[in-house]
Amino acid sequence: MASLGSVGRNSHKFERPPFNTSSSSSSSAPTNSSLKSNGGGGGGGGGGAQGQQHTARPKGPTSNSRRSITPTSRTRALPVDYDPESERVRVAVRLRPRNADDPPDADYAECVEIQPELKRLKLRKNNWSSEAYRFDEVFTETSSQKRVYEAVAKPVVESVLEGYNGTVMAYGQTGTGKTYTLGRIGKEDPSERGMMVRSLEDILSSISATDSVEVSYLQLYMESIQDLLAPEKTNIPIVEDAKTGEVSVPGIEIIKIRNLDHFLQILQLGESNRHAANTKMNTESSRSHAILTVYIRRSANEKEETDASNRNHVPTVRKSKLLIVDLAGSERVNKSGSEGHLLEEAKFINLSLSSLGKCINALAENSPHIPIRDSKLTRLLRDSFGGSARTSLIITIGPSSRHHAETASTVMFGQRAMKVVNTVKLKEEFDYESLCKKLESQVDRLSAEIDRQQKLRENERGELNKLLDAFENSSAEAEKRFLAKSELLQKENARLASEMKEVLQELDMQKQQNKMLIDEVARLVTSVKNTKSLEDENARLESELKDVIKELQNQKDQNIIMHDEVKHMEMNSKHVKQKQDNSAYQEVLAETTQMYEGKIADLMKQISDIQVSLEKNEVENSRYHKALVDTTKMYENRINELNQQFEEERARAGEIEEVNSTKELLKEYQNSVQVNAKKEINELQMKLQEMNQLQETTANELRLLSVEFKNLESEKATLENELHYVKQSLEKEEKRRKESEMELLNVMKGVPESEEDFEEKVSYMHEHLTKKFSSLQNPNNSNRTRETILSQRNTITKICEEVGLQKILSLLESGDLDVQIPAVKVVANLAAEDSNQEKIVNEGGLDALLMLVESSNNTTILRVASGAIANLAMNAMNQGLITNKGGAKLLASASSKTDDPQTLRMIAGAIANLCGNGKLHVILKEDGAIKALLRMTRLENTDVIAQVARGLANFAKCESRRFMQGNLYILSRHWRSRSLLMDDGALSWLVANLNTTSTSTRRHLELAICHLAQNEENGRDFISSGALKELIEISEGSAKEDIRNLAKKILRLSPLFRKELRSE
Repeated sequence: MASLGSVGRNSHKFERPPFNTSSSSSSSAPTNSSLKSNGGGGGGGGGGAQGQQHTARPKGPTSNSRRSITPTSRTRALPVDYDPESERVRVAVRLRPRNADDPPDADYAECVEIQPELKRLKLRKNNWSSEAYRFDEVFTETSSQKRVYEAVAKPVVESVLEGYNGTVMAYGQTGTGKTYTLGRIGKEDPSERGMMVRSLEDILSSISATDSVEVSYLQLYMESIQDLLAPEKTNIPIVEDAKTGEVSVPGIEIIKIRNLDHFLQILQLGESNRHAANTKMNTESSRSHAILTVYIRRSANEKEETDASNRNHVPTVRKSKLLIVDLAGSERVNKSGSEGHLLEEAKFINLSLSSLGKCINALAENSPHIPIRDSKLTRLLRDSFGGSARTSLIITIGPSSRHHAETASTVMFGQRAMKVVNTVKLKEEFDYESLCKKLESQVDRLSAEIDRQQKLRENERGELNKLLDAFENSSAEAEKRFLAKSELLQKENARLASEMKEVLQELDMQKQQNKMLIDEVARLVTSVKNTKSLEDENARLESELKDVIKELQNQKDQNIIMHDEVKHMEMNSKHVKQKQDNSAYQEVLAETTQMYEGKIADLMKQISDIQVSLEKNEVENSRYHKALVDTTKMYENRINELNQQFEEERARAGEIEEVNSTKELLKEYQNSVQVNAKKEINELQMKLQEMNQLQETTANELRLLSVEFKNLESEKATLENELHYVKQSLEKEEKRRKESEMELLNVMKGVPESEEDFEEKVSYMHEHLTKKFSSLQNPNNSNRTRETILSQRNTITKICEEVGLQKILSLLESGDLDVQIPAVKVVANLAAEDSNQEKIVNEGGLDALLMLVESSNNTTILRVASGAIANLAMNAMNQGLITNKGGAKLLASASSKTDDPQTLRMIAGAIANLCGNGKLHVILKEDGAIKALLRMTRLENTDVIAQVARGLANFAKCESRRFMQGNLYILSRHWRSRSLLMDDGALSWLVANLNTTSTSTRRHLELAICHLAQNEENGRDFISSGALKELIEISEGSAKEDIRNLAKKILRLSPLFRKELRSE
């Protein structure tokens, strides 16, 4: 026996075991007639197992093998040790333990013999005839669930994690343990967990944070596909891509798995919705084929993508899916005792299994025609047999010899399945989605950075404007001060220039006067020299006079007698001499006096002219003039006095002292004249130097002021240029901004004004089917509508790309209705796309829409904003944000502000979407949203009533779902009391409008009543309001079979309703 530790990734590389030569080959599949006569005949595998040999068929993939249906997928090169057998269907067999219904031990030992070490099974018909079959794995009745999973399903799970599609399927007679092997949840004992739980456990432990795992769970019941996670979705169509051949089931509920507990809840919910019944062969016989699909999205391994990354930077992603198929058990009618509806179910089960057997027979025999379209089951499993998936099949059998024929048919089905070869292919695509998200995040980051830069630029621009204003003010003040100062300087300069001219003129005049004075002084010096010559002459005369006196004294001695005569003669001679001397002296003195007087007159004229030109030297000149006049007068007086004294001395002829005094006076006068002249000349030179220094200082200050003036002029010109440039930049920026705003307004005005400007999502399948059916009847209208929607979406995309979401949202705060209405329409259209909702919420769009609902009184804005909130409310995360921000209360308040049917329809749709979240029911009740829903029906508008009915159905459905899932918290607090809808009169409204509404609305009303009836605490209200009678009518006359069955189930299971019905 192979050890469990060797089961790993290489489990696919088994060598095909040779078949025993005594084994029998497969016979043809049973026909419909044989199914009817034999009651199904062991799973449609066809025929008995009559002694024919089985031989291995070592076929690899042929040239016309089926390829991957993904256009962008790529086939990876096969390894050197690649085994073609790894692509064929792997088949294992499991024997169910004995139960009380099986025959005694003797019969049990003779029916089936398991040889796990040889991977062989012997099937005994009697004591002398047996047939041996080999499989890839053979499990006894004691094999654990873990060992079965690791040998059968784990290799497929590992292959799926590497990017290949995979299928794990269980096939066998009813009651042989298929559901136990695959779908056992193992809540009490984890060791009993089936392949579904163990597969998800391995997948979740192997993926990274960037990978995603999603599941869907559906059942094929009586050739009708139903969603086990959303039981209201029934008769879902199968869609096949004409180009790729890929089969899909649109509209099914696909849920992203967070953890294993989350998956267990989903699996339990699906199992509770699966059809099952009690038959003679199985107390819980599955009446439908269940298919669990696991969608895995993983990033490609970096080591394997080295070459590709060098060529292209686009990341790659591996998309694979795992199908876990729990087929319904085949049964014979005469053994299961099915009748009535159970018989019909058995017919459909056997028919689909028979179609599957035919397809496997055709694939095993390389038939040119594969009858894959005979059944929806074969269409759904198209990729599992003969396709690109890696498939493992486990067949389950029972030990009882009473079911020998069914066991043999099951074994032969497995033997034929082992001959089917699949072409496995790596599902690897370019990850444009993650690249797009990455680029979007980069765009958002760059947009935020641009906005931040723009804000910084605006702040800088504001600060610059402030600085410019301050600079303009300061420059204006400085300019004024400079102009005033320049005017003062110009005036001062002009004054100084005039003063300088005057000073220069005065200096020139002073120079001329100085020259004249020098000439005068020179003349005075010459005159002084003349006076010296006169003094010499006087000295000579005095000496002669002394000689004469001596002679006279000598003669006085000689001739005393002649004294008088001599005296008289002497006197006469003296007199004559004095007259002669005095006349010559007087002439010289007169000439000198006249000359001085002429000079003094000229000096007076010059001094008067100097006084006019030199105001500053007026005092000195006047003083000098006065001194000169005084000196002249004094000199004249002295001359007169000297003349008089000289005359007296001459007259006295003995007064020599007068002559000496005259000499001294003359000397003193000469000295005084020379000293005064020198002083005046020095003073004039000092003043001239001071004037020259003042002129140089003034010239330097003037030059400095001129340079400073030129610098200020250049700085002013520079600042004026900068200011002009800044003003031009601001004007261009303002012009660009206005052009952008005008362009945005023009583009947004181009959005159509109809009520279909934005999309309102509908979450129920039948509404999609109704629209689809109407579009099929009117293809032209459908094409036009599709083209209109595409054109609107292109317009909105263009607006968002050119303008930016942030600017569009900012226009919602504008006070202009012509701006607000187009902006809110654009936001509503963007909110219709799931990819845009997160951006809108993150950028503050939800707050802006709620603000419009609260503050705006415009009907159009209120309608479109409510529709946008309804679109955002389709997301569970957004639902919580809306209620936390008081959105439910705002919507309830807005419903009372208007009577416009379309606006009320949008508000009701938004509240209806919020009702689909069970966590928000208490908040919706407290905020008055339920009362608002019922109040909006006052207009009796069919569209509004339809949305109200949908909201009540969502509310009641969430309550019943929580009850069915067995949430202990809710059971202990909420489901011990009446439904929250009962206090507001919702049940009475449902009963009153049940028979007066359209067919589509009636379905929501019926669902709401059925879900409310599941709460036992609502039973009294149902009886008192007459809703119980309506429930009975729903169970009998509802147009939907699932609703009829649900109503019947509630009436059958409710003790209160049964008691009330018996009493009636």
